[in-house]
Amino acid sequence: MKLTFRIPGPLLSFTGGRTVVDAEAEASTVAEALDQLWRLYPGLRDRVLTEQGQVRPHVNVFVGPDSIRDTGGLSTPLEGRVEIAIIPAVSGGVAPGRDG
Repeated sequence: MKLTFRIPGPLLSFTGGRTVVDAEAEASTVAEALDQLWRLYPGLRDRVLTEQGQVRPHVNVFVGPDSIRDTGGLSTPLEGRVEIAIIPAVSGGVAPGRDG
């Protein structure tokens, strides 16, 4: 199976600046696919997962267009060629009607 991982800007220092990481691996779930990514770039794991092995609340993981929060979490099944995007949550800004 071909896996493609999309890495966000804040995590590029852990991948040597690579925004896209391709891997060939047998993975039937998101957890197994991410294990392949951790083998290549071990520093990413603690930025994406908690100490209990769950996706951090401020991190979103997508398989194609679907958030794994809606498809089974780390147990989300994978089929065929897979693209997994890691996207940190964005917060902050100014409330509507306020100028700062």
